[in-house]
Amino acid sequence: MPGFLSHLSTDTLLVFGLYAALGGAYLVAVPLLLYAWMIKRWTTMGKLERFGVYGLVFLFFPGLILFAPFINLRMAGQGQV
Repeated sequence: MPGFLSHLSTDTLLVFGLYAALGGAYLVAVPLLLYAWMIKRWTTMGKLERFGVYGLVFLFFPGLILFAPFINLRMAGQGQV
């Protein structure tokens, strides 16, 4: 494996690193920030803010679907029945 990397130019490695950084931001960083924002503001959002959040959910859907099983946006109940 080290022989494979030694044959690549610096520009190629830079492009691979940039793709990895952008992919990580698109699939991990931005969706987690968006989830944190939604959890904090879910019950108090205005119309325009909710419209913007829905647009971001559409844009970052592949990353959001990765974390969907771990997020609960339901309102807390009054206790156990």
